[in-house]
Amino acid sequence: MSLAVRVLIALVLGVGFGLALASGSAEAAGTLAGVLQPIGTLWVSAIRMAIIPLIVSSLLLGVGGAPDAKTVGVLGARGLAMFIAMLTVAGIFALAIAPPIFATITIDPAAAESLRASAAQAGATAIEGAKTLPSVSQWFIDLVPVNPVKAAADGALLPLIVFSIALGAALTKIDPTRRGALLGVMSAVQQACLTVMSAVLVLAPVGVFCLAFVLATRLGTAAAGALLTYVLTVSAISVAFCLFVIYPAAAVFGRIPIMTFARAIVPAQAVAMSARSSLAAFPAMLTIVREKFALPEPIVAFLLPLMITVFRCGAVIGQVIGAMFIARLYGIDLTAVQLATLTATSIATSFSVPGIPGGGIIMMVPVLLSAGLPAEGVGVLLAVDTIPDMFRTTTNVTADLAAAVILGRRNGAPAAATPAPTSA
Repeated sequence: MSLAVRVLIALVLGVGFGLALASGSAEAAGTLAGVLQPIGTLWVSAIRMAIIPLIVSSLLLGVGGAPDAKTVGVLGARGLAMFIAMLTVAGIFALAIAPPIFATITIDPAAAESLRASAAQAGATAIEGAKTLPSVSQWFIDLVPVNPVKAAADGALLPLIVFSIALGAALTKIDPTRRGALLGVMSAVQQACLTVMSAVLVLAPVGVFCLAFVLATRLGTAAAGALLTYVLTVSAISVAFCLFVIYPAAAVFGRIPIMTFARAIVPAQAVAMSARSSLAAFPAMLTIVREKFALPEPIVAFLLPLMITVFRCGAVIGQVIGAMFIARLYGIDLTAVQLATLTATSIATSFSVPGIPGGGIIMMVPVLLSAGLPAEGVGVLLAVDTIPDMFRTTTNVTADLAAAVILGRRNGAPAAATPAPTSA
């Protein structure tokens, strides 16, 4: 049985067993979740421990090994153009589908008032968190790390990526002998990290089962009524965007059959859904683009690390739908200008979603404010964010892989490349 099938089975079993036990005995479910959570967390930590050296070595090899910096610049420009295009499509997709669904919701005034009251404290916390976020000018300043080692220790990936790209570009200007020596070291570091990741991924079914079980026991019956409609809407639109936009885009522009693409990316999707982290899915994504899609090394080494840091289609979908739900909850009819504003703001803020728990929700504050909506409404969404976050993260990873395939075909990957059989 292939690893992809085992991971998918583990995900289904974890969710099913967790929901069944939680409905039968909440105490037993809580006890078992307490045992399994450290195991799942340990597995994710094992993946994350090699991420920083893997990303740095990959970027140095991708940029420093290029014939010149211009090659990387062209590839980066193409990637940015594709990111903006796909994020725009994601926002429009959510904007077109969600309003008719929310129009069917009938919210009892007393229930709405109760939800708004319960959101006040959580919303205030989220607003305070948003206040600590840097301004636009400070965000750009922070892109250049004063201390790259500190950026790595803090897990600040975007500044670290900027440093790695700059260092890689500088390597193209130095003596080929010295450049080759450093790139040889980086190649060894990359291979060692991938070896560690391969060993950790063997335990993926165990880690995914533990994480899925814990998530399922925490879901319970918190989402009810209107909130359930919100949860289902985000989840369903995320799935629909993958099925009707991302998969066809990979087939048409990446010239790969839809089912071939869909089967190949299952391992990365399963990790993303259970861990709720694109970063945790990065090793699986590397394996997919290298071994199954045979993409050019610049795509693998340069663009893929950049994608998991800044390219988040799922975040745009979640923020647009969340803002429209808050408007419905507070009885506010959004104008076309407000809808366009919140969509544009969602696209802009998606590039800077912080890599912290609830980061996507915190970044909804400027989205809500841009459309004149009450910022404290994020407290309502915080209570039921677990399930939407699972689907948003899976959408992010799916879009990353589709973009990699499309850009790979434009940069010389053979259209006939198809996934090799996955070993057990």
